Amino acid sequence: MIKLDQKSFLITGSNGRIGSMATQVAIKQGFYPILLDSKPPTADNINELIDNNGAIFNVCDVTNPRELESCLKKLNTEITVALHAAYPRSSGFGTKFEDLKIENLKTDLTLQLGGAILFSQAIMKLFRQQGHGNLIHVSSIQGVMPPKFEHYQFTDMVSPIEYSAIKAGVISITKYLAKYYKDCGIRVNCISPGGILDNQPSRFLKEYRKSCNSKGMLEVNDLSGIVSFLISDLSETITGQNFIIDDGWSL
Repeated sequence: MIKLDQKSFLITGSNGRIGSMATQVAIKQGFYPILLDSKPPTADNINELIDNNGAIFNVCDVTNPRELESCLKKLNTEITVALHAAYPRSSGFGTKFEDLKIENLKTDLTLQLGGAILFSQAIMKLFRQQGHGNLIHVSSIQGVMPPKFEHYQFTDMVSPIEYSAIKAGVISITKYLAKYYKDCGIRVNCISPGGILDNQPSRFLKEYRKSCNSKGMLEVNDLSGIVSFLISDLSETITGQNFIIDDGWSL
């Protein structure tokens, strides 16, 4: 149960790597985690976090406005911070530019970019009723700069054009909302991570590392510092900003 004086942290896509990391940050910072994902958690570490810390978990398709609204109503509690880390994708997501099909493009733009807008709409309604709120979106370095295509040579990896468009849009959404809700006690910021390790081929990792300063590809826990900062009072005057965490990749 949420204590009367305890802050709550709602996380979408809580089963994913960023969502799971944010859950751990929430617990360490004394927040009460409220977790939303389209499927029940299967990873032992996430179930352990829920079991040992009494977090609320709800199966919820946050890309469905009616389902999301119903879920938020059932929570019947104030939300101090919301992190939108959900990452829904079509079955054709990640194809080469030349092979991109309109049906997959429509689905991914709707689910990811449209989903970010519609989640923002729902959570802002709640924040306005409360008189305060803190929304964090997740973009990417590829929303800031084009891919470095030379890193992908001689691999089967693809950097989809729709991913770059979506992530650039998320940064724009962040800035729009920060201005739109001026003087409402609401702030909105964005995190743009560099690439996160996920069994990429060694050739790609080597080439990627050449564009970085000291580490190269990130571990997901490399984002815990910025999440901890953005949910704390230390960042209470910061809004409309995009924080790039990429070991110098974008320099």
